[in-house]
Amino acid sequence: MALFTPLVRNAAMESFGHFEALRAHVKQVKQHSLEHLDHYLARFEQEALHNGNHVHFAADGEQMNSIVLEICQQHSARHVAKGKSMVTEETGLNDYLKRAGIRVMETDLGEYIIQQAGETPSHIVGPALHKSAAEVRDLFLAKHDLGDRELAETSDMVREAREVLREHFLKAEVGIIGANALIAENGYSMLVTNEGNGDLCANLPNVLIVCTTIDRVLPRAEDATATLRLLVRSATGQAQTCYTSFYSGPRREQDIDGPLETHIVLLDNRRSEILASDYKEMLQCIRCGACLNHCPIYAGVGGHAYGWVYPGPMGSILTPLLTSLEQSNALPNACTTCGRCAEVCPADIPLPDLLRDLRHEESERKLSPARWRLGLQLHAWLACHPRLYRALTGLGIFILYLLGRRKGSFKHLPLAAGWTSERDFPAPAGKTFMQQYAAQQRADKTREHKQATPVKRAPKPGRVSGRGTPVGRGSSGRTSAGRTSAGRIEPSMGEGWQHEAGPASPGTIRDSGKISGGSKDSGGKAAAKKPKAHPGGPRGKKPRRRKDHD
Repeated sequence: MALFTPLVRNAAMESFGHFEALRAHVKQVKQHSLEHLDHYLARFEQEALHNGNHVHFAADGEQMNSIVLEICQQHSARHVAKGKSMVTEETGLNDYLKRAGIRVMETDLGEYIIQQAGETPSHIVGPALHKSAAEVRDLFLAKHDLGDRELAETSDMVREAREVLREHFLKAEVGIIGANALIAENGYSMLVTNEGNGDLCANLPNVLIVCTTIDRVLPRAEDATATLRLLVRSATGQAQTCYTSFYSGPRREQDIDGPLETHIVLLDNRRSEILASDYKEMLQCIRCGACLNHCPIYAGVGGHAYGWVYPGPMGSILTPLLTSLEQSNALPNACTTCGRCAEVCPADIPLPDLLRDLRHEESERKLSPARWRLGLQLHAWLACHPRLYRALTGLGIFILYLLGRRKGSFKHLPLAAGWTSERDFPAPAGKTFMQQYAAQQRADKTREHKQATPVKRAPKPGRVSGRGTPVGRGSSGRTSAGRTSAGRIEPSMGEGWQHEAGPASPGTIRDSGKISGGSKDSGGKAAAKKPKAHPGGPRGKKPRRRKDHD
């Protein structure tokens, strides 16, 4: 999974150095190829036939499947070794051949894993990205006759898959692969893999079938290699894949290996309609999967939630265009329009703009249920009245908090069956995001104010300074020394009084009201001055008159 993280992709682009320049070049090449698609398709067909290939055009998936089945039946094929191909996933070729009694074995490791599990790919580059090593181990233990062999490490599982697939490579009469690019000037097909299974599918069986689409054609070999440099870095962060192969055609007399017969099936499947529409920029896609890796929606729900072959932002556009907007009108709305997919797309496709266009088309055609449209209109009206919006949302969230605080989630919610049909809906925190944000802002300001306000330290006891209060008590229990409002020192009320705070410091009282650390006389001795007694006594009270009892 580490190969598909955005950090790996970003590091590869930074080391590359001129991503933007190459992206602009690839975009220009793809646009030129699509604008002159009829010319380059005819040129490719001519060169491919010259190389000894058989070229077939399929209008839709059903026609492609029937062409492939017919080729297999002509050679009495019972086993097919198949490389990774999203086009055959699009047409459902595996199930089609299986119903005809032909066993199809996926040879890409990720595709092989999900085939054994009876699942579909969750990622166009890493089909088994959703599987953990423990799940793969359990799957192999259930499907394979291991005997005494153990699958303790990942390398053991890879070795086990290799043993099974090698036997099937040697048994297959037909090999089926895809193509990352078709080169018009020489009729070659380009394929990139990291496992080498594509070359084994192409060279070991006697018959090779290349299944691809009409929008894969490029004018020159230089254009294919330029696209390759962006494709690999955007897909896995590698500078180059382990295997990059160019297939020209069947085996020649001087060749020591290769297929005896090669067929190229070019699928349209509504791509001509897309080319003539406002969504033609989507045909620039090179199937790298970078938009999936950076999409927060895909990261949250996974690939299977999109319901068809192509997940993520690219799937939210391709699925409505290749099937119908009526069947998949929810996909364009499964987007935050954050724009991260457009930033990383190597073909510079404006994916958020295309998604907004599909939303607009859905709204114009009124494909959503009436209550959904009414709800959106109500939300739009409330959004124009912020105070009312905040009041109602705050009340609703508080009510949901009260109802769900015991269990922490809801299994069913009125008017929200789509949210609770597959998973529990977590209870809210009791406050809206804006309420929590405002509280956090107030707390931050209070903390900053406290940090900015200087702390006033209390002066040490007995030090001559400004205003103060008595600091000690004499033997009689009354205040023995202190500061007055004028900063004068009260006389000691007890003999032998010593300061409670420990050793005397400059300017502090030592005994009987004497001050140390004061000014020195000419002899160098400290001039001890006896402070004047306050007329009112230590507490400013009028002294009591002493009665004479004589």
